[in-house]
Amino acid sequence: MARSTRPSQPEAATTGPADRPTGAGPDRTTRQAALWATVVALPLTALVAVLVFGQLSPDPVAKPAPTPTSAAPQASTPVQMAAPALAERPATVCRALLSRLPATLRSLGQRPVTAGPEQNAAYGDPAITLACGVAPPAVPDVPDLWMVNNVCWLTEHRDGGLVLTTVDREVPVRLSVPAGQEQTVQWAAPVSESLVASVPSLPQIPSGCTGG
Repeated sequence: MARSTRPSQPEAATTGPADRPTGAGPDRTTRQAALWATVVALPLTALVAVLVFGQLSPDPVAKPAPTPTSAAPQASTPVQMAAPALAERPATVCRALLSRLPATLRSLGQRPVTAGPEQNAAYGDPAITLACGVAPPAVPDVPDLWMVNNVCWLTEHRDGGLVLTTVDREVPVRLSVPAGQEQTVQWAAPVSESLVASVPSLPQIPSGCTGG
């Protein structure tokens, strides 16, 4: 007796939704990897942003320190000075000099004077005074002469302090430094610059006035 058999059924060309293990696995893995990458990247991005902001943020601006040329606090009362009458030429030269004097002498600010602002000036407290049109000094046989910024000064140490007087200018100028201030010829440096620009030099000057 012949046994009849049913022809084998061909495999279905497609599978149902429950039969997709091959496609579902990689998609799920990819999504998880992307999720973890996002979780890790967010803190790193925030950290980088903080570091960049810190680099770009300007440093706090420090308050400027007072400069050496700033005038120090001092008295503002007029300084007592005499103002003898000057001839026309010295008076003209002194006015030119006073108009060119610096506002500060090293760290000392200029102060008003009681007389002769066209020939006198004062700086600091105790006051260093400048008098233009004074009598020419008597130069000793062995003078203590200093060339300061191309101006020759005779230095004299007196009881009240240091006195510097020009010996190479058409109109003599005296700078008096009281004992309360540093006893140095460097006070004459800024004044010398004004002198060169406004007070002509003498044709003949003491032999000791040499050097720079």
